[in-house]
Amino acid sequence: MKSKINSQLPILLIDDDPVVLEIHVTSLMSEGVSNVLTLSDSRKTLQFLEDNPVSIIVLDLMMPHVSGLELLPILIRSFPQIPVIVMTSSDDIETAVSCIKAGAVDFLTKPVEVERLLLSVENALHINELSMENRSLREYLLNDRLEHPAAFDAIITTSKKMRGIFQYIEVIAKSDQPILVTGETGVGKELIARAIGALSGRKGAFVTVNAAGLDDNMFSDTLFGHKKGAFTGADQARDGLISTAAGGTLFLDEIGDLNEASQIKLLRLIQEQEYYPVGSDILKRTDARLIVATNHDLTNLIATNKFRKDLYYRLCAHHIQIPPLRERREDIPFLLDHFLDNASKSFRKPKPVPSREVTALLSTYHFEGNVRELHAMIFDAVARYTSGLLTLDCFTGLAGNDCSQGNRALLAPSKEVDDVLYSFFGRFPTIKEMEDYLTSSAMNLTSSNQRSAALLLGIARQTLSKRLGVAG
Repeated sequence: MKSKINSQLPILLIDDDPVVLEIHVTSLMSEGVSNVLTLSDSRKTLQFLEDNPVSIIVLDLMMPHVSGLELLPILIRSFPQIPVIVMTSSDDIETAVSCIKAGAVDFLTKPVEVERLLLSVENALHINELSMENRSLREYLLNDRLEHPAAFDAIITTSKKMRGIFQYIEVIAKSDQPILVTGETGVGKELIARAIGALSGRKGAFVTVNAAGLDDNMFSDTLFGHKKGAFTGADQARDGLISTAAGGTLFLDEIGDLNEASQIKLLRLIQEQEYYPVGSDILKRTDARLIVATNHDLTNLIATNKFRKDLYYRLCAHHIQIPPLRERREDIPFLLDHFLDNASKSFRKPKPVPSREVTALLSTYHFEGNVRELHAMIFDAVARYTSGLLTLDCFTGLAGNDCSQGNRALLAPSKEVDDVLYSFFGRFPTIKEMEDYLTSSAMNLTSSNQRSAALLLGIARQTLSKRLGVAG
């Protein structure tokens, strides 16, 4: 079995025994790890590292001139970004503990089995990758910047929450680890996945697979392909989509709908980066990067034994939770304008101007379907639109929505809200004062259109008329 280690920078082995160095280099190369450098004189270590960037150091403790025990704290202090694995012929527990306390990430006792060495190197690479991501993320957040804003052009937003997600994406985009994207239906999970793919630097294709409705046989055939004669109707061999995504990104949507048999196969694919085409006993490898998405709460599925816990932990090495539209209402005016522009071009109509009541109602709409629902709503409204302002008459779903009911969950007591009420009224307002204020605001927002104002307030038009002293 070939190693999954694929470090861009070389691994440095430091040992005064050339035979040991040769054995370890040969062992690593036999497992597919060819990016290895060696150093037999510990006195040259610091200058060597200045001239040759490396990803990991495997350090022998017992060496002449400068021992590994002396060199370890210097390396940790001078090159804190490079994980150090200590290797020695002594199995003394106190030495191992002192090395770990000094900053080593692992302690190996000679002779070291190649599997143990590979596991240690792989873990150290993972630690190094996480450390680099944390440093980059801190820098991004402190400077509030995006290196590649064009990668997010397809996502219309001014939300600080979304900007924070974009910054995190720029940090993790080149990672080889799987990425889990979660969020409600319609929030834009595929757009996020495509932005990750664009920033990954991978030359291969971005391939999308929707797992919803796939039984195990369909899942296996779609992802892994089959050999000729594997089943009735398999008249010729076919490569799966994991092969199509070679050197690129495989986006697996609706991951929460996979059955247990398919989950096991996906787990093996992630762990070993290997798979068997249907009906074949020839093992194939993949270097495709995996992004998965779901609108399910996977922790709830785990609790009901519908999703494997080990698969979940493999998938969420990096986790992106996209907030629903109702938690970033500042995006609604920009999305409204964007969709009006697209819809008017699609229907070859002049771009309509929404009325004040439409804008007001959209700003309070619950949007169970999120951005996708807003998109469908605007396109349908523009299809109905003829001339003048875009009014409520063009919307079929908006008028029937109980806006106040949809937003009650968002109205929780808070000190900030209390402070605003005290500041505005000079004291805590009565219910009658709040009713009068809300009624007046709704009428102003809708240009005194009682039907629209009643929808904003979540009451019947007749009730509003009575409050205004008008016969309904």
